[in-house]
Amino acid sequence: MSDAQTLIENRPPSVAALFLERVAATPDAEAYRYPVPPASGEGPDDWKSLSWAQAAERVYAIAAGLIELGVRPEERVALASSTRVEWLLADLGIMCAGAATTTVYPQTNAEESAFILSDSESKVLIAENADQLAKAVAKRPELPELHHVVVIDPAGAETGDWVLTLAELESRGAAYLEKHPELIKERVGAITREQLATLIYTSGTTGRPKGVRLPHDNWSYMAKAIASTGLIGTDDVQYLWLPLAHVFGKVLTSGQIEVGHVTAVDGRVDKIIENLPVVQPTYMAAVPRIFEKVYNGVAAKARAGGGAKYKIFQWAAEVAREYAKVTQDNFKRTGTHSAPFALAARHKVADTLVYAKIREAFGGRLRACVSGSAALAPEIGYFFAGAGIHILEGYGLTESSAASFVNPGEAYRTGTVGKPLPGTEVRIAEDGEILLRGPGIMQGYHKLPDKTAEVLESDGWFHTGDIGELSPDGYLRITDRKKDLIKTSGGKYIAPAEVEGQFKAVCPYVSNILVHGADRNYCTALIALDEVAILDWAKENGLDGKSYAEVVAAPGTVEMVDGYVKQLNEGLQRWQTIKKFRLLPRDLDVEHGEITPSLKLKRPVVEREYKHLIDEMYAGTREA
Repeated sequence: MSDAQTLIENRPPSVAALFLERVAATPDAEAYRYPVPPASGEGPDDWKSLSWAQAAERVYAIAAGLIELGVRPEERVALASSTRVEWLLADLGIMCAGAATTTVYPQTNAEESAFILSDSESKVLIAENADQLAKAVAKRPELPELHHVVVIDPAGAETGDWVLTLAELESRGAAYLEKHPELIKERVGAITREQLATLIYTSGTTGRPKGVRLPHDNWSYMAKAIASTGLIGTDDVQYLWLPLAHVFGKVLTSGQIEVGHVTAVDGRVDKIIENLPVVQPTYMAAVPRIFEKVYNGVAAKARAGGGAKYKIFQWAAEVAREYAKVTQDNFKRTGTHSAPFALAARHKVADTLVYAKIREAFGGRLRACVSGSAALAPEIGYFFAGAGIHILEGYGLTESSAASFVNPGEAYRTGTVGKPLPGTEVRIAEDGEILLRGPGIMQGYHKLPDKTAEVLESDGWFHTGDIGELSPDGYLRITDRKKDLIKTSGGKYIAPAEVEGQFKAVCPYVSNILVHGADRNYCTALIALDEVAILDWAKENGLDGKSYAEVVAAPGTVEMVDGYVKQLNEGLQRWQTIKKFRLLPRDLDVEHGEITPSLKLKRPVVEREYKHLIDEMYAGTREA
């Protein structure tokens, strides 16, 4: 038996048990780092730290406070907050109480929040602030099961019998612990593997969200499996900004507890650029949209610097891609990242002129980034790889506790999602669908046995709904969502995500793109531009002072994007090419329900909303 197998098979039944072990092993080591904005509101944040023992004091107080409120094992406690240190402490407190966390995105509207709270039968809601509290108050008559709301930031919130602050909950919990000092140990000791730990509602691309039931064993397995890859170590500093209501953010907390490294946590996306040089992380996880934004930002900055600077950037970008492809190919064959002398020399010059500045912007110590939740365009992946920002793509779903595959360190291959985590099995069905089995797979959908039976076979194989292919040495490549494959009226199959990803690598101004063509005789696209990038372009092209909507409607903008569409089409098969496109009057967003909180496109919503533009692109054509 390998060390990885031993580690995984000897796992405790819960992450709560792992947390107790971590606190006992390294009580004084730094666990979490978090920002405290200055009282004046001006100037940089002050970063504070919690040791494992200090974190435990708060976690145990939260756990005891919930128990004192009457929360019993497996009962749900909802958590509606952005990513912050209190989210981590509250989630651990819920688990140490033996209860289960229902995650709620802070962007979720009152109606859907009420559905999640009601469907999960959550007894307590931990709300970030007055805004999150207001959603519960508005729907209180529909939530008879909800006995209490706990508010993290009480400013502007009315407290009373039904509503208390997090500070009050911790105070009550600490007093309760004085009377029952063995309480937490007893509750954690009683947790079984199959006991519900987390209920995550998939935002989904259609219909009502489904509650995915993830037991304690899923997270314990994930903690051990992630640690066994060797990708993270005790000296690491993780920068955690991803939404913790999403399974990708949540799984990152399990590996950290097992390994015991530092996590700097701040969910404010607009602070990422400012925080990276301060935190100086050694690794971080992100969704592809972040890497696309960084790439487009670097390209736009180079363009703004004048023709010569932009030419240098374009040259350096091509060198980066070539270098990454050659060195990855050589590693596959020989085990070394070698490059021919001439290419290595060009790469060294490009590194001095361009890449070193990009690495510095990431804090200068970044060993690797993990990308997941959606496909990263390979050309963007190769650019960052060549620039020394190693992006390890991974793959998983809410239903598989997020981390089923990840690229193995130095042996990573851009364009693939790597190999399965130890203990996870994979096979490809006859129609190309990826099937998974292992300790990370969900118990099923909450109160939806028929939906569960559609995807989970009796022998444990889970149908992912994704299409993929395995290399002879076990690397997985995702080609598309099964249900997203387009079949044209000419009978050709097209993977829209592949075409969309290629366009994002070509056009530095794109934010979102949707390729349409199912049952049509040619493909079209709806394109939303990145507001910051396109308004910068507008200043240099006679459109300064115009609004975003005016800029995208301008003939010059359409002509500029058309040039990138033609460039894209040159590399596509004839039936994949984009014959017509329309620029959207605004970017797609979570608030309008067009993308999920993890930044995935909701195709049916976008196609329904912009049906008039799609119809316009096919008007006057005879459909085969």
